[in-house]
Amino acid sequence: MSVHVQNSRLTTAKLRQMKVNGEKIAMLTSYDFTLASLLDEAGIDMLLVGDSASNVVCGNQYTLPITVDEMIFLTKGVVRAAQHALVVCDMPFGSYQVSEEEAVRNAIKILKESGCDAVKLEGGEEILPAIRHMVQSGVPVMGHLGLTPQSVNQFGGYGLRAKEEAEAAKLLHDAKLLDEAGCFSIVLEKIPAALAEQVTKAVSCPVIGIGAGNGCDGQVLVLHDMLGLNQGFKPKFLRHFANLAGEVKTAVNDYITAVKEGTFPNTEESY
Repeated sequence: MSVHVQNSRLTTAKLRQMKVNGEKIAMLTSYDFTLASLLDEAGIDMLLVGDSASNVVCGNQYTLPITVDEMIFLTKGVVRAAQHALVVCDMPFGSYQVSEEEAVRNAIKILKESGCDAVKLEGGEEILPAIRHMVQSGVPVMGHLGLTPQSVNQFGGYGLRAKEEAEAAKLLHDAKLLDEAGCFSIVLEKIPAALAEQVTKAVSCPVIGIGAGNGCDGQVLVLHDMLGLNQGFKPKFLRHFANLAGEVKTAVNDYITAVKEGTFPNTEESY
């Protein structure tokens, strides 16, 4: 009987050492086996199965509708692809806000059923009891502060966060609390670069930025955004590293033409 041995993936301890060594951490979102395989082979450090799948995969306007079971389904494919990268799964809206007990139960369910290495959840001091309980239960937790998309209706949009002194002070306070509670990493989204750098220096865990300047320990982007597949989303912080939307359209147009003209399949492509 053959035994499948999972190749060792990057660990939370290794990520902390990367921060100590000053080695930047590269993270991207991923939602399926095929693309996750390519990202892993390219050497990405972390793969985030983000609740942005609600937008990118499902076509919803917000991240709020996606469910725990849908996140688990998507994460399974990414985990199967990841031989090197550490895989993090977002806990979707409603899976950790109701009660501490339900939050821990859902976190354990995600870890057990998807095979991911860690979960991520949004918020600071208000969800600290749940984070502490998760960590004590053996669940690696990534925090998320600043612009928290699950609170879009409360914020009234996706604007820059922590511009004012009071909110900036609270964010720094929350980051320290998350660090002390045992979060192995914290994402900072769409906040002033100077504040993000201050937070990065104030905590022991790696800080991953998105729209938070270059002073963080690493960066994360939504894969479909950085590849230029999502043409309708162009915030200031986004850099297109490719324009695959144009290439995909050209390839599909060429395919349609070949089919319509009867030139595909040709003799060599037929049995």
